[in-house]
Amino acid sequence: MNIYVGNLAYSVTEDDLREAFSQFGSVQSVNVISDKFSGQSKGFGFVEMSDNSEAEAAIQGLNGTAIGGRSMKINQAKPREERPARSGGGGGGRW
Repeated sequence: MNIYVGNLAYSVTEDDLREAFSQFGSVQSVNVISDKFSGQSKGFGFVEMSDNSEAEAAIQGLNGTAIGGRSMKINQAKPREERPARSGGGGGGRW
C-alpha cells in the first residue's frame, strides 16, 4: 500500500520516516518530495508498505503524531491522476 505522509517538518528525512513506519512492519520504500531547484523538502512524502494490514496499523498509529515538531497527516495515497498536457503558454510578447 502506498501511504501519503503530509505536514512534515522540512528537516524530516527519509530515514526518519523509515524508522517510524518500520515499527509497524516492512517498509518497501520511502520518498520525501523535494523541490527540484532548491532541493528543500516540500513537506510531504510517500511510504510504501507491502502488507496492507501493517500499512493500516501504521496509518492508525502514526496519524497525528509529531516528528520534527509537526503533527503528521497520514492516509492511504490516492492514485495519481493523469493531468492534461499544457498547451500554449503565451509569453506576452509583441505581435
